[in-house]
Amino acid sequence: MQADDVIWSVINTQFCSYKVKTPTQNFCRNEYNVTGFCTRQSCPLANSRYATVREKEGVLYLYVKTIERAHMPSKMWERIKLSKNYAQALEQIDKELIYWPNFLVHKCKQRVTKITQYLIKMRKLKLSAQPKLVGIKKKLERREATREAKALAAAHIEKSIEKELLDRLKSKAYGDAPLNVNETVWRQVLEGEREREKEAQKELDEVLELEDDETEEEDEEELEAEMEEEEELDDWGAHEYVEDISGDEFDGVSDLEDLEQIGDGDEFISDDEDDESDVDTPRKATADTILGKRKASTAQKGPQKSKWPKKKGPRVEIEYEKEVAPPAKEMLVNW
Repeated sequence: MQADDVIWSVINTQFCSYKVKTPTQNFCRNEYNVTGFCTRQSCPLANSRYATVREKEGVLYLYVKTIERAHMPSKMWERIKLSKNYAQALEQIDKELIYWPNFLVHKCKQRVTKITQYLIKMRKLKLSAQPKLVGIKKKLERREATREAKALAAAHIEKSIEKELLDRLKSKAYGDAPLNVNETVWRQVLEGEREREKEAQKELDEVLELEDDETEEEDEEELEAEMEEEEELDDWGAHEYVEDISGDEFDGVSDLEDLEQIGDGDEFISDDEDDESDVDTPRKATADTILGKRKASTAQKGPQKSKWPKKKGPRVEIEYEKEVAPPAKEMLVNW
């Protein structure tokens, strides 16, 4: 049999593990307390019929305790799930706690109101991004920093020793085949030497290719320059201003007289003899070419009436040779 007055007298006057005393008021830390105050009406231990509202993972539950289940502590509290709608939850409380004291009904409704308010606020805070506060452990950070510094110093020493030993192996300070050397390290050294040789060979090949390209470019530039010079020489549409050659008509006539005199003497020179005479006497060849040019110029101008009478004699055939190559220096001097 449960005696509520006896229980409250013990809790109020003697010790209670849930009681928190303050200068102004006493509070209760029991999870099922509907108000949080240590009073006769709100104490869940000293009341055989009691009701409260609790929240678990965003869901509201109504907990009800009756005297019929006082002998079964494992089934003492009946849990009823409340609706997410605030108005329907209040109606559920009125329906479940009918004929109960108005104090408990009113306090349960107040508790539902407060819980729904802070659940709404929690949802709003989750939607809005807020900075996350993280605690700083200065002592732990200082310890880790010192450990990192020591590890770095040890690593630098090990790396410097390893580098020095590898340099000695590469420089063959211990000979071509050292004895107390790890096989993998020795292979790495040999592979490094081969790679360096390959890189040097590649660099040399690149330099040679660059030189070949430069020479080819220079040859192409020279060929282009020569082609441009030839085009300038072969420019048939160029306009030039030359000296008047009307005063050379009499010279041409005198040359014709000389040729006629040669014909009277029956002296005719063949092509083969002309070639030999060109080799022996360059001066005579130049004279023939000049005479040919003058005759060509007069032929282009058309027939002209000569002032001197023509002399009768044998017919003479004259062949003209055009030389593309410029005359030699000796010929120019003799001329």
